[in-house]
Amino acid sequence: MRAKLPRWADLVLIPLANVALAFVAAGLVVLAIGADPFAAVKAMLAGALGDSEAIGYTLYYATNYIFTGLAVAIAFHAGLFNIGGEGQASLGGLGAGLAALALDHTGLGLIVLPAAILSAALFGAAWAAVPAALQAWRGSHIVITTIMFNFLASALMVYLMVNVLIGPDNMSPESRDFGAAASLPLISDWLNAIGIPVLQSPLNLSLLLAAAACVGVWVLVWHTPFGQELRMMGFNPAAAVYAGANPRRITMIAMALSGALAGMVGVNEILGVHHRLLLDFAEGYGFGGIAVALMGRNHPVGIVLAALLFGVLQQGGTELSFAMPQITREMVIAIQGLVILFSGALTNMSRPWFEWPFARFVARAPESLP
Repeated sequence: MRAKLPRWADLVLIPLANVALAFVAAGLVVLAIGADPFAAVKAMLAGALGDSEAIGYTLYYATNYIFTGLAVAIAFHAGLFNIGGEGQASLGGLGAGLAALALDHTGLGLIVLPAAILSAALFGAAWAAVPAALQAWRGSHIVITTIMFNFLASALMVYLMVNVLIGPDNMSPESRDFGAAASLPLISDWLNAIGIPVLQSPLNLSLLLAAAACVGVWVLVWHTPFGQELRMMGFNPAAAVYAGANPRRITMIAMALSGALAGMVGVNEILGVHHRLLLDFAEGYGFGGIAVALMGRNHPVGIVLAALLFGVLQQGGTELSFAMPQITREMVIAIQGLVILFSGALTNMSRPWFEWPFARFVARAPESLP
């Protein structure tokens, strides 16, 4: 006998069980190569959360995963599976970089930064709008077109960086450095300025943009008429059309918003860290965002928690490979892959373990009544 799990169990217990299973499997792999899995976990947590610099790096990585996780989630609520986050993030970085290169000579950060952020969102939205239009008007499957556009974005970036935007006298395909007006302030600089001593890290004001994006997605999806249409379309397209929803309009808006959110990765990377245009700055974040959205049940709160976990894995894994040389960088990637496997493809594997006890509890509940 099984019972339907309460929402809190579906949102909390099952993801925690999946993460625990992933770490057990990873621990067995670490044990198989002759390393101590408990020492590995300790080294990973110390590397990710051990001091203010480590926490800064963890939050910096998590910021990217929040953007791409929200991008996947908002499309998923409309019944669309956007796996083009890699390309949309790359184009967002291109938009931010072009605006910075065009305006940084003004020296006015209050003009350059908003223009670059808006440009990143528009470029990401425009890149996602093409697959959306192909599905809305031509019936092309969004999964196929978005993954194809990842490759197109990569080819476009290579061409532009090698032939058009490469800086003078640069041997590598990178643009010139931006002026100071096009650089997002670091969180560590702000905290030190107000007397809170922290070590420097790449964490920048993009974290606040990510927090604002979480609130905005929550309000849009769950507290607006359009959000109701969006979720209705994802849950039952036929009923949504019968109720008066326009599938083409919803598809275009949802994918444009999804692309704009993915494009914010370019803001974090290009304006906040690298301060120049370069290749492959978004590598891995688009696909990682799919796992983050699945683990977070496509809700901003869950996405933030899942993004923090992936930030811990990325930063802690880097430090782990230094602290325990027998655990190579490839092994760390395998551990991250196990988390994605158990949180994505095997997400419902642990569900029966909780449904049976809940069924027993529900069956006994009437007997306790007077």
